[in-house]
Formats: sequence, C-alpha cells, structure tokens
Amino acid sequence: MEKNFKESRDSLADRLRGGGQSAAEQFVDEYYERIYLFMRGIGHSRQVSEDLTQETFLQAWYHISQLRDGKALNAWLYRIAGNVSRLYWRKNKSKVPVSIEEVAMPENSEVKSDEIVHIEELNRLKDAVAGLPWKLRQTVVLHYMQHMTIAEAAEAAEVRQGTFKSRLNRALNILRKRIV
Repeated sequence: MEKNFKESRDSLADRLRGGGQSAAEQFVDEYYERIYLFMRGIGHSRQVSEDLTQETFLQAWYHISQLRDGKALNAWLYRIAGNVSRLYWRKNKSKVPVSIEEVAMPENSEVKSDEIVHIEELNRLKDAVAGLPWKLRQTVVLHYMQHMTIAEAAEAAEVRQGTFKSRLNRALNILRKRIV
C-alpha cells in the first residue's frame, strides 16, 4: 500500500508538471485540509488560514517546475506553506497568534469530571503550543499534529534532522515547564 501511495504521488507530481487540470484538482483535494490544519496549528485564525492555504497552492502551482523529485511532493508543499506563513508573520508583526482552536465544552450537563479535566488540560496544551516561538511551534505542528516523521518534517522545515530534533526537544522542554 505504501508503495502504491508513493507511486501515485510521483505520478501526481508528473501530471502537475504537465499542467493537467485534473492533477491540480486531485492535488488540492488531497492536501488542502492538511495544509489548512497546519496553518491553524501554527496559530493563524480561520480566515487567515484559509487565505494562506490558498496562497500556498498558488505558490506551488507557480513553482511546480522547481519540484525535482515527485517523492518529495509532501515535504515540498509543507516547505511552501511554512514560507507563506513566515512571510505573513513578517508583514503582520503586530498581530498576535491566535490560540489553537478551542475545544467546545459539551452542552450536556452530564459531563463527567474526568472529561472536564481532560478538556482543560488539552486547552492548556493548545495555548502553550500557540505561545511557542514560530520555529518551535512549526516543529511541534509538523511532527505531532501533521504526523510527519522526523525526516519528512525536517525536510519540510528546510533544516537538518539534527536541528529538527533539537528544536523539537527545546519545544517539548518549554511545553513541560509551561504546563506543569
């Protein structure tokens, strides 16, 4: 199954380079939600995340000829998304990142106290992640929220694996201190 996924990703990259509309539609269908969630995880609001996700796909389309290896499509797209996000933060330095989307409290009055404690802990964790510096937040989001391997996430962040691991370790240490 993994082999079929890699082959289809290679094929998709080839078709994208060929300029096919069906390839572009498939590309957006497969990756839109992931890139949107990446933007939300980094701390952008819903509207900004939608805008930046669209900008990511536009940039990917304009620069598809720069994709050398179809196997790197996933990391290449996340690299573009990270660059689009970083550019947005530079242009909007005065805007504070929003907290990662809050978990809505159930309206059901029969909520158990364990569930309330779990929701509160989750909210504290989300706020702590949102408060991390951009590079550390990106590291946590790519690895834990986007479920990328260290190698994939490091490639997407355009850093060496050792650097990525170091950032991840720093982020986790900061989160441990903030949550305790």
